[in-house]
Amino acid sequence: MSDIDGQIARTSPRKRADARRNEQTLLAAAAAVFVVSGVDAPVRDIAAKAGVGMGTIYRHFPTRADLVIAVFRHQVDACAEAGPALLANSSTPHVALTQWVDLFVDFLITKHGLAAALQSDNARFETLHAYFLDRLVPVCAQLLDAAAAAGEIRPDMDAYGLLRGIGNLCVGVDGDSRYDARRMVELLIAGLRQSRPTDQ
Repeated sequence: MSDIDGQIARTSPRKRADARRNEQTLLAAAAAVFVVSGVDAPVRDIAAKAGVGMGTIYRHFPTRADLVIAVFRHQVDACAEAGPALLANSSTPHVALTQWVDLFVDFLITKHGLAAALQSDNARFETLHAYFLDRLVPVCAQLLDAAAAAGEIRPDMDAYGLLRGIGNLCVGVDGDSRYDARRMVELLIAGLRQSRPTDQ
């Protein structure tokens, strides 16, 4: 345990909650900067976005890999938590699925550059990939099952296959300004729609 961790452990629950909120603010800022500039974005840009000094970033995340991993987990958690909320509050399960997939595409864009950033530490990357699957595949399956039960989409779609397909469509987003990955994903999701039989 680091000195900072020890200090946090000895502080009051309120101060620990404040520290957690501060960390979440840093992660949200880093994620926003990564979307625009990738994981190699200057730390000063992240600090400016979060409204803190660079020293604050380094106290929470001593290395760039620490920051990238934390952002990855933060984004996975946010995406996972959004699924049930969208399902509960959207007009139909298909609307919830569509909105969640849009969030997932945002996540994939944020994730850009992660493999390169961690190429010297494959074990950590593999752990993150397992975390990604454990958290997001069940959420996607829940959304697909709800939409299928409502008769809105085909009932034979596999959650892992869908996420893998979306990921493959997003791979080409860099280096080709004419390629619109989000539009390709929209077409994929539209293709899941179940044609309703005409009334007899």
